[in-house]
Amino acid sequence: MRHVRAVFVLCRPLQWTKNLLVFAALLFARQYGEPGQELRALAAFVAFCLASSALYALNDVLDRDADRRHPRKRLRPVASGVLSPAAALVVAVVSALSAFAAARSLNTLAHEALIGYLALGIAYSLFLKRVVIVDVLAVASGFVLRAAAGGFAIEVEISPWLLICTMLLALFLAVAKRRHEILQAKAPAVQRPVLGDYTPALLDQMIAVTTACTLMAYVLYTFSEATMRKFPSHLMPMTSLFVMFGLFRYLHLIYRRDEGGEPEALLVRDGPIRWTVILYVVAVLLAVR
Repeated sequence: MRHVRAVFVLCRPLQWTKNLLVFAALLFARQYGEPGQELRALAAFVAFCLASSALYALNDVLDRDADRRHPRKRLRPVASGVLSPAAALVVAVVSALSAFAAARSLNTLAHEALIGYLALGIAYSLFLKRVVIVDVLAVASGFVLRAAAGGFAIEVEISPWLLICTMLLALFLAVAKRRHEILQAKAPAVQRPVLGDYTPALLDQMIAVTTACTLMAYVLYTFSEATMRKFPSHLMPMTSLFVMFGLFRYLHLIYRRDEGGEPEALLVRDGPIRWTVILYVVAVLLAVR
């Protein structure tokens, strides 16, 4: 049971919340309720959950020495010695193969997005995470691939606005996470080499830019001619209020509570963030009905 629990922890199920992004196309394209579309989106979600677990297992093997020097990451199964690197690699391979099995009912483009996500994740684990600025761009690109795969899976036209907003929001979260890491680490460059190339001031500037760009991109999307034509209720611009509050709430958590290191945990733990997401989804459902 100890090893079963270790495998469960290795797969990081809490991180699977990031893969909910594959349902964005289903929501904005108003395909929920259409025959087979929800199942296709669910298959894409399961495939990306398994693929992400494969990448987490690989990353834990490659980072086991650095993780042992981290106050929290040293408790991870591989770093703590509960699971051997070989066992973790087996979990990674099985998870990756299972991801392709889950995606077998999807089309070619969805498969290519899954392959691209795995390739990007492997490249990130091997070397991209050591290149300043490229590291956060790679993380954000993984979210774009998730959003694109959701559209490919249900075979709808993917709005450029969806990809732009996804990229900017993911970049905002990635930069905020780097800021938290550099402030919390006693020896940043030792625990994560790329942190030595960042400074809090630089990351603050990047957060300010990505916050403004994310909000502006979403507002422009809601007021665009295509959006107004597609959703005649004209309620979509009102959803900007939830995006605005969510971003500002996250900034409050970053600068007043020194959080931001685990965005997926905040989604579950922070009440205002959680309710903002729920109310946003409800508002979008009302706007696109």
